[in-house]
Amino acid sequence: MSGLARHAADLLGVPLAEARPMAGGDLSQCLHLRLEDGREAVAKTGPAPREEARMLAALAAAGAPAPAVLAVDETALVLECLPDTGAGPGAEADLGRVVARLHAAEGGRYGWPADYAFGPVVIANGWSDDWPAFWAERRLLCHAGHLPAPLIRRIETLARDLENRLPRRPRPALLHGDLWGGNVLYAGNRVSGLIDPACYHGHAEVDLAMLSLFGRPGPAFRETYGASEPGAAERAPIYKLWPALVHWRLFGDGYRGMVEGFLEMAGA
Repeated sequence: MSGLARHAADLLGVPLAEARPMAGGDLSQCLHLRLEDGREAVAKTGPAPREEARMLAALAAAGAPAPAVLAVDETALVLECLPDTGAGPGAEADLGRVVARLHAAEGGRYGWPADYAFGPVVIANGWSDDWPAFWAERRLLCHAGHLPAPLIRRIETLARDLENRLPRRPRPALLHGDLWGGNVLYAGNRVSGLIDPACYHGHAEVDLAMLSLFGRPGPAFRETYGASEPGAAERAPIYKLWPALVHWRLFGDGYRGMVEGFLEMAGA
């Protein structure tokens, strides 16, 4: 039995019958647990388990499906095991409804009460009242020193022009923050859970851009989510640039082409 499995059982106060690795886990260890009382759970590590627990609570409070937190401490999180049987024909429409409900939850400013991380890549979430400045400083310029200087110069040029590219004060929607397909669980025609959040308050288009980074939801999603804001297509590569930069830093030069492609699409 792994150390994480033993620790999760101790946190729950229930003997463990079985633990097995789950798919994914590029940045954290994740186990499926079967407890001796018949229940199932998910145990995972992460950059800040207590902060992730607060983010999951925020998703649930907004009316989005999210796993309940069964136990948490500074090193591990134990979660409800949600159904994950695959997407049915009505699932994309339900995802549109779920994301719209999430984005209807509004904050007073842009950011989050604490910083977070994707592995070694810090996600700075300090509060701001200026959305273009938040995106420039906390999502783009923060990569200086970690990537080639010529590319950083292009990012700096783009960052200086964001006040002309992004709305200054969009509604500060509650964002999932890492809303790609792998972080959405389906059970038939419904979304059973949003997992692995990196929440903060910001422009809703950030989540929509992330959702189309490695695929694209069909028209049923847009029908239930709502119409695009004017200029969304021009802003999308600016918002996709951040996760592309994070992937390059985490996983290597294979993502350089993606980064350069979004810079070109953004005219930088």
